[in-house]
Amino acid sequence: MNEWISIQNANEHNLNQLSVKIPKRKLTVITGVSGSGKSTLTFDVLYQESHRQFIEAMGLQGIEKAKVDSIQGISPALAVTQQQIASANPRSTVGTKTDMYTSLRMIYEKLGIGPCPNCKRTVDPLQAQEITEQSEGEFTVYQVCPHCHEAYKKLTRSYFSYNTIEGACPECKGIGKVIQINKTALFNEELSIENGAIALWEGRYLNYQIDNIKRAMNYYDVPLADNQPLKDYSDFQLKLLYDGTSSQDIQTLSHKPAPQRIEDGKFEGVLTSLWRKYQEKNGNMGKDQLYFHSSTCPSCQGTKLHYKSREIKVLDQSISNISTLDLELLLEWVNKCRQQLSPEAIELIEVYLRDIEIKLKRIKRLGLGYLTLERRTDTLSGGENQRLRLSSVLDSDLTDVLYIIDEPSSSLHAKDTNGIIQILKQLRDKGNTVVVIEHNTDIMKKADYLIEIGPYAGRFGGKLIGAGTLDDLKQNEHSLIKNYLSDHPQPKEKFRKGSATPITIKEANVHNLQSIHVSIPTEVLISVTGVSGSGKSSLVFDVLAEQNTNVTGLDPFQEIISINQATITKMKRSNVATYTNVFTFIRELFASLKESKNQGLTSKHFSFNTSGGRCDHCEGLGYVLSNRLFFEDIEVVCPRCKGKRFKEKILNINYHHYNINDCLECSIEEAANIFKKEAKTHRILKLLQEIGLGYLKLGQSLTTLSGGEGQRLKLSTSLIKKNEAKDFVLT
Repeated sequence: MNEWISIQNANEHNLNQLSVKIPKRKLTVITGVSGSGKSTLTFDVLYQESHRQFIEAMGLQGIEKAKVDSIQGISPALAVTQQQIASANPRSTVGTKTDMYTSLRMIYEKLGIGPCPNCKRTVDPLQAQEITEQSEGEFTVYQVCPHCHEAYKKLTRSYFSYNTIEGACPECKGIGKVIQINKTALFNEELSIENGAIALWEGRYLNYQIDNIKRAMNYYDVPLADNQPLKDYSDFQLKLLYDGTSSQDIQTLSHKPAPQRIEDGKFEGVLTSLWRKYQEKNGNMGKDQLYFHSSTCPSCQGTKLHYKSREIKVLDQSISNISTLDLELLLEWVNKCRQQLSPEAIELIEVYLRDIEIKLKRIKRLGLGYLTLERRTDTLSGGENQRLRLSSVLDSDLTDVLYIIDEPSSSLHAKDTNGIIQILKQLRDKGNTVVVIEHNTDIMKKADYLIEIGPYAGRFGGKLIGAGTLDDLKQNEHSLIKNYLSDHPQPKEKFRKGSATPITIKEANVHNLQSIHVSIPTEVLISVTGVSGSGKSSLVFDVLAEQNTNVTGLDPFQEIISINQATITKMKRSNVATYTNVFTFIRELFASLKESKNQGLTSKHFSFNTSGGRCDHCEGLGYVLSNRLFFEDIEVVCPRCKGKRFKEKILNINYHHYNINDCLECSIEEAANIFKKEAKTHRILKLLQEIGLGYLKLGQSLTTLSGGEGQRLKLSTSLIKKNEAKDFVLT
């Protein structure tokens, strides 16, 4: 039996003729500096080839072969990455992602005790008769009250879901929050519209809208005086400004038909226009998001469920209450069910209790016991999402599988690292090969085998420094690990003094914070630490960043910049170059070249997001999706442009021997050298290098970045835009 996976001469991306062997059915850690080629080796070579060979063995085609001479001894692979971030859908929660909420709904369907809608007396479903009726192919379950003997529709599992019409709160539609426009941020009552009373109206758009609103006011015989502050508007004028000429209130108050043309006085209204854009963009308002704020739904108090569903109890607890328990307490509730429910009741729900129990224990071992079922998955860090995915992997009894896992210790407190190590060992002990990209020294020390890639990032990396046990690498003169493991920095003795005016937080009670009082010095670097789930993010992001009323001392700061590990975007079209706006300058440069001008090309022709110069077949992506029926769609290199995104005439235009696609394929470090004479472009690229991202490609999709890389990229854009203002940066 082949005991090794052998990789020969891998040249993908920055890998430089790299050859290495990975032991099978062992725990192997691949380490190295950021950008050295770890992810390229594991995902773009090892996983890609495993995937390709597996698909081709099934008689399917389409996955491009990695740039490697050969890989022998490979197994079917499963990847657990930080990029598998949960859906941005606010309805996706820890409970729905793990399916534990489904099991919980089944428990409440079987055993939920609630009032009879007729006599209002409490009904235990174990003592009530059930009747099922079929009508037009649909089944309806009725429950007969043992007290008044009236039959009524039973609340089944769908009534306990906030994603169904039956179960969702009718006011917030199962979101738990209601969205409102922040009029304070949008309007300044002390100013006139000419002087900036409406934050949305700027430049030429301001002049255009001033003409529109004045025509509307004249149509209704309530003309505006020049430079009239909003505070001096009549109620009718304000309604017209806010809601527009099509508003029902305006029609009722004026008794005049609404004008049908803009030149006659038709005006959409500031608020109406903003709501329309909100709906069209599905809430993704970008910089205009600050004009909206959400508040807890007054009807369901944030529980998302219909009041009828909230009345149903198991052991005197509603399903909404159970969903707010952290997973540690939820496990206690499961144990309480086993102890206090009757044998008859336990028999009905045993399978659901066991499902919840098994998943809770696995998630708890991964250091996520502080989460709740109601926690939205789009608020989890990349590491938290990854560990939830890892917990589901443990349900599998597959053997001889190659598991590739990307930094499982990410965002995990050192206290909880041992739980990750035990999980990795458990996967290995089932007879699987576990390959982990990791920087954590505790995990390195427990690995069976280590592979170090380096020595530096980008084109200076991609080489095998060493492989073997930890002791083997400690003996390797080229290894950076030995210095890292033996380096014990001394505690800092000299500290920078903060300013005299601190930021003070009093009586913070958000989420699990319990009346926290803290004073934060300013003009210094502050670190907030604590075990996972202790309340760090709640304190920094939910209290401080939101400028909670409990916070004082922020007056000296003109702006608060909040930078977290939330995914930058879900759009694969968005890349490093477009996000930092450096691609705008590069496109303008290419458009200014003599050859471009001769052909009448503008900067638009050098964009892969607009038609004109981009490849029409792949629409500038460089790849097309191949549908594989029951499998996830795969990306296949565009057969027309060969992955180069643009038409031939665009690719024939060069700047210092680089065409526009070559620039996108360059690393930030390489691009900084190419554009060293272009001041605006070079300034951005230099900053990205200084922040440790020089190894990223300009055209690298933001969906492929780790949480840390995305966080640093967000920070860089804030630094790019910085001015003389005194900012307060949260990370």
